[in-house]
Amino acid sequence: MRHLLEIDDLTVDELHHVLALARRSTPPQVLAGKGMALVFEKPSLRTRNSMELAVFQLGGHPVYIQGSEVGLDTRESVEDVTKTLAGFHAAIGARVYEHNKVERMAAVDRVPIINLLSDAAHPMQALADALTIVEEFGSVEGTTVAYVGDSNNVTRSLGLAVGMLGGEFRIASPTDYSFGEDDLARVRSTGGVVRTFTDPHEAVTGADVVYSDVFTSMGQEAEAEQRLNDLADYQINANLMESAGDAVFLHCLPAHRGEEVTDDVVDSPASRVWRLAENRMHAARGYLAFALDETGTRVRGS
Repeated sequence: MRHLLEIDDLTVDELHHVLALARRSTPPQVLAGKGMALVFEKPSLRTRNSMELAVFQLGGHPVYIQGSEVGLDTRESVEDVTKTLAGFHAAIGARVYEHNKVERMAAVDRVPIINLLSDAAHPMQALADALTIVEEFGSVEGTTVAYVGDSNNVTRSLGLAVGMLGGEFRIASPTDYSFGEDDLARVRSTGGVVRTFTDPHEAVTGADVVYSDVFTSMGQEAEAEQRLNDLADYQINANLMESAGDAVFLHCLPAHRGEEVTDDVVDSPASRVWRLAENRMHAARGYLAFALDETGTRVRGS
């Protein structure tokens, strides 16, 4: 059973295969006559649209389910919800607050579980990031990706993907917002190079990609003022991009313009944020084509 809770649940060869499937113009109809449950505790413009269209392009029927409709661990346990949905669907995607919820779903082991975002990881975003870098440079191998801002779930998954594919990953964060040794060791275990900085200008110098995410994620609203103050020097603006030279700019979106990034960067010729947003759909299609081709004979109703 192929669950995707973090990007390194894939091997390097499998990650390359998923990216190749994502670029196919005629996707295999591995979901023909089947459904996929999409459980969203947290809302998302890009995740919902990319996943629903990916399922449709693979011949399937997506069912969007708000968190309040199932009440994970309030109306029913995570395990009972998972067993129920597995009776209807070929796969379950879940966008949750706590990572342990997708771990518990996967432990039921009835159908593939895809983490659509948790507080620990965002593997589907990392797939789209890798796909966009491949489209831009031909390969992730040999590229340098500089992430600037709060080290978070997006940073972790991105770093793992870059490391697995042979790139150099740099992280520029204030000390209180940087990764600990365990996270850095996990990225290094992929064989990739990871370097940490407190100076964002030093981090982006010579980089091929400059990457940013919001300073305040959903669930952190009470910390917003403090975060904006602490991370103010890590804004991606024209001055910082000048230090990067010819780098392209990526952002997982939504962008809080004027906070972690300025308008003149988001809307600049160096920006690839809209291509990255579209690639969420292609990457999702590629992963589902891979996972369901591997497990289709064991899916209920197949």
